[in-house]
Amino acid sequence: MGNRTERLLAIRNIISSQKVSSQEELLDLLEKKGLNYTQATLSRDLKFLKVNKISDQEKGYIYELPDQHHMPGHELAESYAAQGFVSIQFANKLGVIKTLPGYAHSIAALIDRVNPFEIIGTLAGDDTILIIPHENVTEKDVINTLIIIIPELKDKIK
Repeated sequence: MGNRTERLLAIRNIISSQKVSSQEELLDLLEKKGLNYTQATLSRDLKFLKVNKISDQEKGYIYELPDQHHMPGHELAESYAAQGFVSIQFANKLGVIKTLPGYAHSIAALIDRVNPFEIIGTLAGDDTILIIPHENVTEKDVINTLIIIIPELKDKIK
C-alpha cells in the first residue's frame, strides 16, 4: 500500500473521529501520526476525499467527509462490506471481486456511491462484482481506492 493511501486513511480517520477546523490543525494531527507533508498535498488530498466544511457551534466550521453527515451508519456499511469481501483478481485491466453470497450488491453500491475517479462503475451479481477501471488506472490504484472506500479491507487485500 502506498504512502498516499496511508495519508488518505489517516485523514479519513482523523476527520471522522475529531472536530478539525483548519488545514494547519489537520497537518499537526497528521504529524503526530508520523505523516509529514505540505499544505498543498493536504489540499489535494482533501479535494480527492471530497471533504467539505460544515458549521459547528463549538469551533465555527469543521471538516466533514461527504458520507459522514448524510449517511448515518456508514461505518456499519463499511464493516458489512469488509465482512462479505473474499478476494479480488484482475484480468485484462478489469477487476473481479468475489464476495460471500448476497454481499455483492451492497459492496458495489458502496463503491458506486463514492464514485471514485479510478473506477468508472461496477456490475454486481450475487457473489461477484465486476470493477471497470478508468483508462491508465493500475491494479494498485484500484486496490488503494477500495481500501480508501472500505478501510477494513486493508488487511484483507494482499
